[in-house]
Amino acid sequence: MKIKFIAADQETETIVDADVGQNLLALGQLHDQPLEGTCEGQMACSTCHVIIGRDWFDKLPAASEMEEDMLDMAASPKRTSRLACQIDLTQDLDGMSVYMPKEVRNMEGF
Repeated sequence: MKIKFIAADQETETIVDADVGQNLLALGQLHDQPLEGTCEGQMACSTCHVIIGRDWFDKLPAASEMEEDMLDMAASPKRTSRLACQIDLTQDLDGMSVYMPKEVRNMEGF
């Protein structure tokens, strides 16, 4: 399956191969996407905030209340914002577009 990462400038696209069951945060980090993931996928930060393409958002399971709380801490969240650490890929997501936010709150150096 393929996942398309779109840079914050919305001009640069990186299409990568992915496996069903693979975690979106791990996939993005493997392919040098700007996803910090400070909490290592424990849903204790918002440094893996991504914006899911509108056509794909409803194919994802609903965000948990805890994820919604973490997204409130993300810089400029959108209606289709999610934490990459909470998305495990399914075959239904083949071809999904994942946008990197223009503004981020990184934790590196703290």
